[in-house]
Amino acid sequence: MVSFDGDGSRRQGNSITEPKKRSCGCEKDDFLPEESFKSWSNYRKALLETKTRLKDRFLARSSDQLELHEMKDRSQNELKKTLNWFDLIWFGIGAVMGAGVFVLSGEAAHELAGPAVLISYLISGFAALLSVLCYTEFAVELPVAGGSFAYLRVELGDFVAYIAAGNILFEYVVSGASVARSWTSYFATLCNHEPNDFRINVTSLTEGFNHLDPIAVGISLLICCMASFSMKGSSRFNSIATILYLTLMVFMIVAGVTKANTSNFQPFAPFGMRGVLKASSVLFFAYVGFDGVATLGEETKNPGRDIPIGLVGSMMIVITIYSLLSTVLCLMQPYNQIDQDAAFSIAFQATGMSWAKYIVALGALQGMTTVLLANIIGQARYFTHISRTHLAPPILAVIHKKRGTPMNATIIMTLANCLVAFFTNLDILANLLSIATLFIFSLVALALLVRRYYSTGVTSVADRNKLIVLLFLIVSSAIGVSVLWAMNVNLWVGYAIIAGVWFLSTLGLQLLVKQARNPKLWGVPMVPWLPAASIGVNVFIMGSIDGASFLRFLGWTGLLLVYYFFVGLHASYDASKDHDVKTEIHGVSSEAVDLKTITATS
Repeated sequence: MVSFDGDGSRRQGNSITEPKKRSCGCEKDDFLPEESFKSWSNYRKALLETKTRLKDRFLARSSDQLELHEMKDRSQNELKKTLNWFDLIWFGIGAVMGAGVFVLSGEAAHELAGPAVLISYLISGFAALLSVLCYTEFAVELPVAGGSFAYLRVELGDFVAYIAAGNILFEYVVSGASVARSWTSYFATLCNHEPNDFRINVTSLTEGFNHLDPIAVGISLLICCMASFSMKGSSRFNSIATILYLTLMVFMIVAGVTKANTSNFQPFAPFGMRGVLKASSVLFFAYVGFDGVATLGEETKNPGRDIPIGLVGSMMIVITIYSLLSTVLCLMQPYNQIDQDAAFSIAFQATGMSWAKYIVALGALQGMTTVLLANIIGQARYFTHISRTHLAPPILAVIHKKRGTPMNATIIMTLANCLVAFFTNLDILANLLSIATLFIFSLVALALLVRRYYSTGVTSVADRNKLIVLLFLIVSSAIGVSVLWAMNVNLWVGYAIIAGVWFLSTLGLQLLVKQARNPKLWGVPMVPWLPAASIGVNVFIMGSIDGASFLRFLGWTGLLLVYYFFVGLHASYDASKDHDVKTEIHGVSSEAVDLKTITATS
């Protein structure tokens, strides 16, 4: 890995936020260059000032200018702008379309929706599209590597962004490890073996950690090398692999249609509307992964044109393919005969096409390979921008001069993936991953409403207060519906009343609060309705997740707070003050802005 030279202090001519020359080897200042960590006495002093520092950073917000320019300068070199809309479309498809459609369709059709799984896919696809729209507006306005972390830092403040960042990195590590282990399982299937045949069983280890997976580690390391070497090369590989994957999907659809029996569509919705909605909650997670594409804005040649085409276009293609695949599945077999674990393979076998299971396994392998590539690329760029703020070691923010890739962050995040994938089967973490994803999607939608309706010098005090109340009601009503759903309450009057509160709150936001900012290049249509709907849908889906997973989520958040209070808070505080010193010298705008006085340019 590359590292920094210099003492990293805030003395004249050398600040902790300034780029430093790189050298071989690592020093303490590569990881903790801030003044608070120069000595134990400094650290004790910093801990005693925790309350004051927390007050300063809790309400501190960044700005567009800082994220777009000064933060990027902390990486020493720039990410290469090599991507266009064509690259982003294939990255979007490759990031989303893994094995999810093969794994989730069987359960959703057999247990929850029947042939109406088609409707479930359309509903969950629309819900995902709402989040895509919110991400797209931010990615166009703030085309930086930090993705949702940068968006939240600008609109909801440093502390909220940090909590989101911890969950973002958790999401990427767990999902990356899960995909890598699934790659081993499908590879074993392709070779006519059981999923665990290629894993090493160590009986002395705890159950759930005893099936060691060297293949998962190997494929992760190969993808890491590709992602570190060249972004353009990674894009070309992804495009070719995704095109081949889509070709296999089209083949499966055509082959399935030849064995279709329309009588299998009866009854269409055997479990009723509740079953359709439950299936939508499950199938939503077949659409996640697009948020990683938003981190590629810094490497996109024309963000205002390329990002909307890439993000929205890829999601529309994914929704179409998923809907066609689920329709063909239910036309090939009665819903109650669909296998929950290997739906497509068994369906083709039942219709006399046993060879098709190899096509399914090969398609799944290709899909998971592109998902793993997009995962490693996305998490490295998230980590790079988080490190630029000093919430993580700044050595991980360095961009390789020749390659133009975040090599340090890519290697570190891949090693984390490998460690988890080698030991853990991840079943217990699946729902925790879902909560983290939905939590971040909800925050991004909320941040978009703040961005549109609140700006210092434009928004009056009265409008600000109305905005706070209306946003509180929108979020609270979404939580209310989610709680009723989680408790299996069938009193539709209750749902109608709470949904009415959401509707009136959103209508009030449209009629009573003047928009403070319009997007410069591309914006979400029908604001505030679509972002408010995104909040409602994401929170509603959380209601389908078990309570134990929420306890694990709180436990993970507690661990994040421990790191924040003992390390992250003091590192980011020192970096902010170092920036303020440079502000006084050079007349640059300050990083920290009180959350109560949102900047007109943020």
